[in-house]
Amino acid sequence: MLIIVAPGQGAQTPGFLKPWLEDPQFAERLHWLSTVSGIDLAHYGTEADAEAIRDTAIAQPLLVATGGVAALALFPHPADAFGKIGAVAGHSVGELTAAVGARVITGEQAMVLVRERGRAMAHAAAATPTGMTAVLGGDPEEVQAALTQHGLTAANVNAAGQVVAAGTLEQLAAFAAAPPAKARLMPLQVAGAFHTDHMEPAVGVLGRLAQSVSTHDPRTPVISNRDGRVLHDGREVLRRIVTQVSTPVRWDLCMETMRDLGVTGILEMPPAGTLTGIAKRALPGVETFALKTPDQLDEARAFVERHGTQSSIDTHPTWRLLVSPTKGTFVRQAGGEGEELEPTSTIGVVRSTRDETAVVAPHGGTIVEWLVEDGDLVSPGQPLVRLHPSAVTV
Repeated sequence: MLIIVAPGQGAQTPGFLKPWLEDPQFAERLHWLSTVSGIDLAHYGTEADAEAIRDTAIAQPLLVATGGVAALALFPHPADAFGKIGAVAGHSVGELTAAVGARVITGEQAMVLVRERGRAMAHAAAATPTGMTAVLGGDPEEVQAALTQHGLTAANVNAAGQVVAAGTLEQLAAFAAAPPAKARLMPLQVAGAFHTDHMEPAVGVLGRLAQSVSTHDPRTPVISNRDGRVLHDGREVLRRIVTQVSTPVRWDLCMETMRDLGVTGILEMPPAGTLTGIAKRALPGVETFALKTPDQLDEARAFVERHGTQSSIDTHPTWRLLVSPTKGTFVRQAGGEGEELEPTSTIGVVRSTRDETAVVAPHGGTIVEWLVEDGDLVSPGQPLVRLHPSAVTV
């Protein structure tokens, strides 16, 4: 199974877009997204220095635009991708890139959202001096205890031994003065404490904008970076994109879901390298491909062919397929074949040792066929039931 991932802020480096802009079609598409966002993305991707592209309001649109246009270079006929990609996921702002790839929102909608996301997060960061520090190594329980002691948040949990602490500069200074045993601290050059309560004002800004954004259910499963759950409702993907600004990124749970899905290959969109580097350590045996420059495109397409599989929730004109959002035991609540379900009806829950997750039929419909039994163990992305769409949702 092939999974496509998109990196978050911090992956950008000065001049990384230079080789891509040698392709006239790439340049034209990037120019269009520059027009939509009101930002000269070509300039920032080729000529701007590290300080300029570190700016949250610049870095985030630059990353989303690059990932989206590079995806079109990799898949010149986008519909072909749905027969090859098993799932998509994005780290932090990369989730917007993933949402575009899964056809939940358009590239133009993503650019407006990411422009305002970057501005709102930069404004929130200016309210209080805050920052982030990578914590590498150390005992996980001791690290968490130290974070709690100093009032810090584990804003990113990327993998075992890779946590990013976030909070006020005073809290981070106190933490640095008494670090957990065997842990190495690395202050990050970011504008503020992203994915914490300090970003709550930005959530309100995005939430108001999102009310006017139309969505489609994903053509490819989206793995949420909040908790690793597999999403098949476009409105839920958008809701999580809004609220993730102030909630931690659990990339460790995303990789756990990838393992449960049976991933064999992970391809990272440019500017690539960060997420494939984590995967190499956390998912041994899984082949990775970091797409950094356009001269790798043929090799990347061969990688796609080698690992490609049909999306489990690719739509069909006569029925909808609901899949499990996580692993656990399925407890059925809806009735038998032929039962009519109202929109947002709960068909059952998936219980795990960690929690209980409801499975909702966002559009309702008629139950055509159950694909699991009550009490069955299910995996993330596993099909649960086929529904015939109601007339109003076709």
